Parts: sequence; C-alpha cells; structure tokens
Amino acid sequence: MSGLLALLDDVAAIAKVAAASIDDVAGAAAKAGTKAAGVVIDDAAVTPKYVHGFEANRELPIIGQIALGSLKNKILILLPAALLLSAFLPAAITPILALGGAYLCFEGAEKIFHVLFPHGDHVVEADFDVKDPGHLERAKIAGAIKTDFILSAEIMTIALSAIPESGFIMEAAALAIAGAGITAAVYGSVALIVKMDDVGLFLAKHGRLGATRTFGRGLVVAMPRFMSFLSTVGTAAMLWVGGSIVIHGLEYAGVTAIGHAIHDWAAAVGHATPVLPGAVEWLTKATLDGVFGLALGFVLIPIATRAIVPMWNRLSRLFSRKRA
Repeated sequence: MSGLLALLDDVAAIAKVAAASIDDVAGAAAKAGTKAAGVVIDDAAVTPKYVHGFEANRELPIIGQIALGSLKNKILILLPAALLLSAFLPAAITPILALGGAYLCFEGAEKIFHVLFPHGDHVVEADFDVKDPGHLERAKIAGAIKTDFILSAEIMTIALSAIPESGFIMEAAALAIAGAGITAAVYGSVALIVKMDDVGLFLAKHGRLGATRTFGRGLVVAMPRFMSFLSTVGTAAMLWVGGSIVIHGLEYAGVTAIGHAIHDWAAAVGHATPVLPGAVEWLTKATLDGVFGLALGFVLIPIATRAIVPMWNRLSRLFSRKRA
C-alpha cells in the first residue's frame, strides 16, 4: 500500500513540475472522468453484489481490498498500457474502445436476458453453502477485481481519448488523477451504499427521537429498492455508453448510416419539442444509442456463450496442462 501511495505522490509531483498549470491537469482529468461517467455508474452498480451474504464487519474490508485492486489495475497496468498505445499505436485506440463498447452491450443485454429468463441462481446460492467463508471471500474479491479490470480498461481508454493531445507527463498525470479519483468515487459510494442499511438499523434501534427511529426504519426498507434501482441505472448506462462507443467506432471505420440516422431522429424530436429541446434531443439520442446497444448485445449473447467462452475455456485448460 505504501509503495502504491508513494507512486501516486511521485506522479503528482512530476505533474506539478512539468505541467504548465495544475489546473490544466485537473481540468483534463475532470473531462476524462466525465466522459467515462456511464461506465463508472455501472462499476458502482456492479460491485455491491460482491459483498452480499457476508457478515457486516467484513463488508468494508472486502470493499477496501477490491478498491486497492482496482487502483492497481488502473495505475500500474492500464495507465502505462494506455500511454504506450497513445504514443506508438494511436490508431488502435478507437477499435479497442469499440471492442470494449461491444462488451458493455453484451453485459447489459445479458443482465436483461437473465431477468427475462432467470436461470442459474441456485448455483450461486450453493456457492455460499459449500465453501468456507475465508475461501469464498478471497474468491469474491478476485472475481470483483477481474470484473473491475475490464470496466477499468474501458474507463481508462475513454479517459485517454477525452484528454487533449499534450505531452507525456501531462497525459500521465491527468490519467493518474482521473483513475485515482474515479476509484475513490466509485468505492467510496459503494461503501456508503453497502453500510446504509446498517446505519438505518442503528438509528431504528438507538435513535432518541421518534422521527430518527422512523427514518432509520425507512432506510432499512428503502435500501433493497435503491439497490435494484441502481442496478437498473447501471444496466441502462452500460447499453447507452456501449452503444454510443460502437456507433462512433463504426463511423471511424466509414459506416456512418446508423450514427447519422440516430442524430437526425434525435434532432427532429428535439426541434419538435417546445420545452427544453436540447435536453430532449440528448435524451432521445441516448435512448436510441441504448436501443442499438441492446440489439447488438442480444446478437452477441449466442456468439459469446456458444463460441467465444467455450474456445476460451479450451485454451485455458490447454495452457493449464502445459504449465503442469
């Protein structure tokens, strides 16, 4: 942990010395973080499920370990990889973004598919019965960090594409600040969300005023619904962001018909709306991007589950046998 903090201190110090103004770095980092907001929402929505089923005193330590793993993913692996791409293979950034966008569409569509056709829940429940708590905790943390790596890769690539072209030090500092800030925001929010029902329970039991106890009971009752709402928002954000990224990638490849059609339809709806036409146009475009993302995700589900995943599993087993 101290080594990681020292690394962040070094990056911050380099940024202060080399950048023309720290405001430029902070501005670039803020712009990068805003551009990645859709994936950030999903990251915050996905993580709470990894602490579900554990004792209350283990929730924050688990979130802390996942957050540390996320920070290592962003700063030690993805940041150097993103800078190397930017320096030596910038043309690959948009195709990589498009692949990441397609993955987000697949994930979002798969969540909706599981709601429409639920299956496999008994396997998850059995997982809690057959594993000892320590092993299960380590497995859940590892799984969360692996999922975070995929989402963080998309976040850092989006962030890099949003940073104005500048020197190496400027880009590194902005990416480091954006990555650290996003991690703090996501896992701080997750910790707050996960512990909110405990806060409500404490207020319900120990509140001195009737209004305080009522508020506490309201928190306990409301949190499951809020978690469900957050999951819905995260899924919608995945489809919106994924769809828009893939559409942008298609335009980069010369396939502009879909993007132009969505733009024209959204503009027509906005112009036909007398109140807040700009907001209506943006909402229409985001909705159409999400519908495209959902359609693409449904197309990708059989491709991923019947071709890509079995092939990956075979390669993994082959590699494991060779190592043995």
